[in-house]
Amino acid sequence: MSQMEEEKYNMQEEEIEHLLIEGVSLEQDRSVPRVDPQLSSDAEDEDASPDSDVQGACGLFAEAAQDMATAALELSLGRHFACVDYCNQVAEKSAQAVSLLKFGRRVRYDHDLHALGSRVGAPPEILAEMEKLTPFHPEAFYMDTPPEEADEVINAEDAARYVEGARKILRWARNIVLSM
Repeated sequence: MSQMEEEKYNMQEEEIEHLLIEGVSLEQDRSVPRVDPQLSSDAEDEDASPDSDVQGACGLFAEAAQDMATAALELSLGRHFACVDYCNQVAEKSAQAVSLLKFGRRVRYDHDLHALGSRVGAPPEILAEMEKLTPFHPEAFYMDTPPEEADEVINAEDAARYVEGARKILRWARNIVLSM
């Protein structure tokens, strides 16, 4: 592993440790544009429910943040499929947290994260990340891959890229859910 990659992994470990000890911060990440829920389109306003579930959204977002920390831990242990499975869960829980905030309920979906993201108004770059994670729902993945081969199918570099994608999704949701 190159020194640059090693530094990146060490930084990720520090971030995980910080999340586990300090929890999720209300500070905004400057690299992700802040979404103002008051500036939604007319179509979104029609779909929005006055019964927004802020507590449910915050709780589900917290679960997504915990899953993000677990994904990074699984990556460091070399359990690549478990890592990517948690990334898939981060994407789902992040989008469902936004759904709870917008509609007061979870959106029904069939493990297609891109479709779920579309239903909650995710921007194109987030939809692209969600689409990459869709194949890693265990039911779908194990249809073509025996469980004992799962970690060999996904290498560490690919798993690290999926972790980065899941982090983008989590940051997007954070900017919506924690802005309330």
